[in-house]
Amino acid sequence: LSSSPFIGVNSLLAKHHNTAIPFLCRRNLSPMTTSSSKSTTELSAKSSAETQFITNKMCPYAQKAWIALESSGIPFDIREVSLYGPGGKPDWFWKLNRRGTVPIVTMNGENNVYADSELILDAVGDISEGILTRTADLSEEEQTQVSRWRDIISKQLAPVGKSAVLGGSMPKLRSLLKEMNGMVAGPYLCGERMTLADCAAFPFLWRIDQDYGIEGDGEEKLRDWLKVCLETDAIKRTVVRSWWWWW
Repeated sequence: LSSSPFIGVNSLLAKHHNTAIPFLCRRNLSPMTTSSSKSTTELSAKSSAETQFITNKMCPYAQKAWIALESSGIPFDIREVSLYGPGGKPDWFWKLNRRGTVPIVTMNGENNVYADSELILDAVGDISEGILTRTADLSEEEQTQVSRWRDIISKQLAPVGKSAVLGGSMPKLRSLLKEMNGMVAGPYLCGERMTLADCAAFPFLWRIDQDYGIEGDGEEKLRDWLKVCLETDAIKRTVVRSWWWWW
């Protein structure tokens, strides 16, 4: 998955200050709120930004899109929606995405609607004007590295991490982390410049580090990379106290 559906909520776990609690017992969020903490690229609800980011800040899939937008230098509005709770999702949200998932990005009014985090990364990577390196400015080798990282996050880390957290089986996760550690070019995943690989990887690896630590033998490069990310303002602005895993 590259968006957050949160289907079957009674069987899901959410994270809050390192304590696993039933999803429906989480604090309530209003059906639609404007972010109370403005980033440098966030604009007020009445602004004329052509890019709109509809999100729930606790979702890792939404966070990777958020990182891309923050690091792109593109002005955008941010609107947060509650995925559950009193009032449900607003009608305007369903019109943008009938699946009812976040994140959603609209560009040029609503002429271009991206309702999938991977599609959002692609779109932002094509037009970035900030610290995020534009895809067209990467060499073929760098583009291959970015694609490999995005694949390993979505196809390997997401399912292996879920299995480890829910089932308590850590050896496979640790083995994968060591494999990923060997792929880190440094200081960012693909070298000196920030790429979409960093956007895709940070929300998932950061969550694993929060509860299980990424600091063992053979994980040193990932540890250093996380430190670089947390010193990168565009990424740091997306880190929130209360967060979900990715199921």
